[in-house]
Amino acid sequence: MGTRGQERQGPITRFLVEDHRRLDELLQSAVVDSGPMDESTYHQFRAGLLRHIGMEEKILMPALQRLRGGAPFPVAAKLRLDHGAIAALLMPTPAAHIIAMIHGILAAHNVIEESPDGLYETCDMLPATEVDRLLADLQAAPEVNVMPYSDSPAVMNAVQRAVERAGYQFKG
Repeated sequence: MGTRGQERQGPITRFLVEDHRRLDELLQSAVVDSGPMDESTYHQFRAGLLRHIGMEEKILMPALQRLRGGAPFPVAAKLRLDHGAIAALLMPTPAAHIIAMIHGILAAHNVIEESPDGLYETCDMLPATEVDRLLADLQAAPEVNVMPYSDSPAVMNAVQRAVERAGYQFKG
């Protein structure tokens, strides 16, 4: 969900907002109310979302902090907690309550990243050489290996803790 017209967005914002849209479409396609989940499409969603999180955690936020003289982006801690919760929710079998929590967290999380003065626009305001380098690094980010689902009590407890640590209510 973009918050502004693409013609006013910088290259980093355009690239990552488009990835948000792609991931939203994959999740919508995987989850059909009247039928079983499309496992192949959900696998693409999981792998794509973990890659997207990796791009932000390993490329954008460290570069932005470095270019801010070591000062973290003001909402970096919140974004990292959300990323932890989202990644944890991708571990168990995707039951309806898990999908609902993923939807809810992404809806709030994407607004923080896409909003004016959000993570993406802030990166687009860096010097052009930095923007070009960051965009190239984002485009070259490797695919992510996705582990099989786990619904063990230990995993489910870790999922609940990660979701609650990020400030959301675990439902399940």
